[in-house]
Amino acid sequence: MKYFKWTAGVALALAALAAPAAAQDFPLTLEHKFGTTIIEQKPERVASIDYGGIGNLLAVGVSPVTVRQWRVMDGFEHTAGPWAEHLLTTEPVVLDGDLDFEAIAATDPDVIVALYSGIEAADYEKLSLIAPVVAVPEGVSDYGLTWEERARLVARALGEEAEAERQIAAIQSSLANIAASHPEWAGMTAVLGGFRDGAPFAYTEYDVRAQFLYQMGFVPTGAMAELSDPDGFWLDLSPEQLDVIDADVVVHYDTDDEVAVSLEEPARVFLRAYETGGEVFLGDLPVAALARVSLLSIPVALEALVPMLEAAADGDPATEVPDARQ
Repeated sequence: MKYFKWTAGVALALAALAAPAAAQDFPLTLEHKFGTTIIEQKPERVASIDYGGIGNLLAVGVSPVTVRQWRVMDGFEHTAGPWAEHLLTTEPVVLDGDLDFEAIAATDPDVIVALYSGIEAADYEKLSLIAPVVAVPEGVSDYGLTWEERARLVARALGEEAEAERQIAAIQSSLANIAASHPEWAGMTAVLGGFRDGAPFAYTEYDVRAQFLYQMGFVPTGAMAELSDPDGFWLDLSPEQLDVIDADVVVHYDTDDEVAVSLEEPARVFLRAYETGGEVFLGDLPVAALARVSLLSIPVALEALVPMLEAAADGDPATEVPDARQ
């Protein structure tokens, strides 16, 4: 059974979310882990070196001149995804691999967004010679911003804060409604992870993708809570640590090809979720949408994920969980 389908209705709804909003005042001063950035006027040419950064730009009506490749296996032109590509009005340079400072400079940006990029001080110094850089705030790990914080910082730097706030509120409301509509999920354990190369893995409770499960009422396993580090987002586990992912619901963070491998994983039969039908296998597009955690991709991820969770969390192994594989 196929579940995930891109529809014209979804496209129109997301296009409506990207309507322009009133501009804010400049110059703008931003404090961050590398110091202070001053943006003199509303940027017009925006370079993003964030992984998955294009979504939050397009969401507020900004089409970038530079983007960074993220999950090349998704096969998305310009990294945008089908939920966002239709909003693109530029032909951005797509950076792949190590940062190419000459290529970034050649696009003549007014600002460089680097909130989910992993840049170090030396990178920041080079980038600052090109344009003002929007970097991670002091005290936050390289990939530690919540989806709300990341969207707000990007929008503030671009003078589109009001529009971002509107979309953030809409997503927060959706998450609250999902939780309220599923009180049975409150307190149930859930894990985003699965198996790789014969061993379990999991995204920690601090990972921005896993947090969607907890915002809907689920909680991490006890073993997960013990191992989670606020500065980390990933647990690479040994075969003996199966208890970390032994949850009521296991959301296998697998593309289509990886689903086929996970279904043959011998250790699966020892999971409680295997016995109760509590497994979700995401597939290509839901994984891609969840990975990008942008204002445009989050509604798409939730649209696919919620019906899967409803079927998986009912405790009945006979309930068929929707299959999003293509």
